[in-house]
Amino acid sequence: MKFARRSIAKAALATLALASIGTAALAQGAYPNKPVKIVVAFTPGGPTDVVARLIGQKLTEKWGQQVVVENKPGAAGVIGSEMVAKAPADGYTLLMATAGNLTVNQHLYPNMKFDPVKDFAPIMQTAAVDFVLVTQPTSAYKTVKDLIAAAKAKPDQITTATSGNGGAPHLAAALFEHAAGVQLTTVPYKGTADAVNAVLSGQTALDFDAASQVLPHIRAGKLRPLAVLGTKRSPLLPDVPTMAEAGLPSYSFSNWFGLVAPAGTPREILEKLQADVAQALQDAEVRTKFQTMGLQPGGGSSAQFAALIQTDAAKWGVTIKQANIKAD
Repeated sequence: MKFARRSIAKAALATLALASIGTAALAQGAYPNKPVKIVVAFTPGGPTDVVARLIGQKLTEKWGQQVVVENKPGAAGVIGSEMVAKAPADGYTLLMATAGNLTVNQHLYPNMKFDPVKDFAPIMQTAAVDFVLVTQPTSAYKTVKDLIAAAKAKPDQITTATSGNGGAPHLAAALFEHAAGVQLTTVPYKGTADAVNAVLSGQTALDFDAASQVLPHIRAGKLRPLAVLGTKRSPLLPDVPTMAEAGLPSYSFSNWFGLVAPAGTPREILEKLQADVAQALQDAEVRTKFQTMGLQPGGGSSAQFAALIQTDAAKWGVTIKQANIKAD
């Protein structure tokens, strides 16, 4: 009888163990089974915020679970990024990061309390941002070669607007100086709108800025585009050459957004996120909205995104040191 009772007890324990394994597997396979939060480390309404909300909407439709976008601005994106880096690694708190968050800030803010490379698990690049070099329509610079010749003849006398020290326009200008072997004078403003207004009014001669910010003025004939800064022409400005086509083959400026999770997030959750975000980026509504904003839909694997982060982090470390760029 004792033997029979022991056998029954063992069988019951085995059944419970199998049940618990099954329950864990079910819970794991059911991700997400509660709302997911995407943190944007900037104010509402900007391109990072819009990208997060577009993708969040498509994930909500697919999952039947709410995807909430939470804005946590401050310190050039450091505050929101740190919040996600320290969040539980369970797939329910994500960061819609920018190149600045993941590859630039570490070189500008040495006292950050997290490592943007080691403390995040890359999911995928979600968008690439078209940037354009512009000047006034009455400017003597008709081409990039004209600009380089003038800058070499008059070092530090040609001005370019930036949205603040260490921002994307500043980095794009610094990269241009290095590639062209010239020296410009950068004039920092309090934001993108002020920088665009500076070149419109002639306070500065140049602006390296996002296509979405300058395109209306280009179409109105108020700004002249000299080059697109990426490796491909922008569909919004198909007649404008890339910087490489304009005479600087080594120049390539890429600003991008990408989704990351806290390091240690289970692989199966990361794989599901990558697959579902990739599907969202193929949606016609998302692609149309991206195009109007001067964005190219992202894609690729998590490994490719991780490689991009590593490459850009190294590149911007060198550029920032060479140009002696300091955060505001």
